[in-house]
Amino acid sequence: MRHEETAGDARLRHVYWIGGGSGAGKSTIARQLADRHGLRVYATDDVMPDHAGRSSAEDSPRLSEFMAMDMDERWVNRSPQVMLETFHWYRGESFGLIVQDLLRLPAEPGVIAEGFRLLPRLVMPLLTAPLHAVWLLPTPGFRRAVFDSRGGSSWAFLGQTSDPEGALRNLLERDRMFTERLREETARLDLHVIEVDTATTPDDLTLQVAQAFGL
Repeated sequence: MRHEETAGDARLRHVYWIGGGSGAGKSTIARQLADRHGLRVYATDDVMPDHAGRSSAEDSPRLSEFMAMDMDERWVNRSPQVMLETFHWYRGESFGLIVQDLLRLPAEPGVIAEGFRLLPRLVMPLLTAPLHAVWLLPTPGFRRAVFDSRGGSSWAFLGQTSDPEGALRNLLERDRMFTERLREETARLDLHVIEVDTATTPDDLTLQVAQAFGL
């Protein structure tokens, strides 16, 4: 793990980045850290509708393709592998809009950016301090426990398909493969990861991320 300063983008040296797999607890941890350390939270999930509206078909072709699909085409008829390879946010589409948003925020008191859209290969060139970024990698068991604890409310949109159970299996498998891809990419780039399993409590995870950031 590298500790030295890197070139990065000095305009973003006040940003702490929390990426990772879906359902890993990124939003919860970001809010807890922000409350404890007086930081601002920038949630990339919250700005997805805005970014979709600001993206052109030329800049985000996979987003345009996704928006043109019906619910079965999105979640039932395609394999998890195809879903993984063609999902626009997983391909980094509109990541530049995240950077634009962050540059518009004041540097004080500091920002925690969080969300699955923070792909290691895209965040890495921006880092002036590699320890300002961490990726949370949930196990499949943890991911399923999150689904069960929420009562499926976060996946209610799958009820709009002709096969909600099949759509859920596809979604969970796609997200499992995405997490494995993050694991490979962070290892290749020598970036910090934290494994999240069913024994991990939110307080434990918050402490681990705070320690990783040096807060």
